[in-house]
Amino acid sequence: MVAPPLRRLIRWIAWTALGLFGLMAAYSLAAWIGSSIPRNGDWREPGANDPRAVTIMVESNGVHTALVLPLVTPERDWRPIFPDSDVAAPSPEYTHIAISWGEKQVFLNTPTWWDLRPWTVLRIIGIGGDGVIHVAHYIRPAPADDIRPLRLTHAQYARLVAAIDRALPKGPRVRYRGYGTYDVFYDAPGHYTIDNTCNQWTSNTLAAAGVKTGWWTPMAGGVMKWVPSPDR
Repeated sequence: MVAPPLRRLIRWIAWTALGLFGLMAAYSLAAWIGSSIPRNGDWREPGANDPRAVTIMVESNGVHTALVLPLVTPERDWRPIFPDSDVAAPSPEYTHIAISWGEKQVFLNTPTWWDLRPWTVLRIIGIGGDGVIHVAHYIRPAPADDIRPLRLTHAQYARLVAAIDRALPKGPRVRYRGYGTYDVFYDAPGHYTIDNTCNQWTSNTLAAAGVKTGWWTPMAGGVMKWVPSPDR
């Protein structure tokens, strides 16, 4: 027979677990609805053979998204802003950079999702955290389902560049070592919360360029659903 105090504890744990599950379900449903409402609904992607188009990529690991941009275009040469000398393996072969924004402590202290601690998640849910920019240098990234090409006009790409500029810190750059030899982190303005996530930053940046994307996209799937897979 279970003692009354233990029975109350079991009941409390069960109700707490049920409440957390309900909150997660409600958040997921709200994210699905919010990401399904389009911004820039009349936007049309330039044709595949349009010489006026700039091809970028939207990358996802299933949880986090990034914008993969050509290293040099008429609108922006990223090399002076994100020099390859900031990474452990500089190379003249780099052709693209991947730029994303996220929560500082999660980015810096969780090289894999197995390193993510429950109290870190609870802190983000409760009070959020400081922003950080992640920049990775790539050599001729190949289109795939997890790194999807997206064509913009030069004017749209210029607006996307301007949106990224607004996300960069003013003044001296504070740099942190990346996960590997080709990436790096920089302090960045902004406050990460459960409604202002890394994926929301990606969709906000695309929307600033005029690209069709979802209104509220806290999850990676909410961003990627608007970018066709190259296999389609």
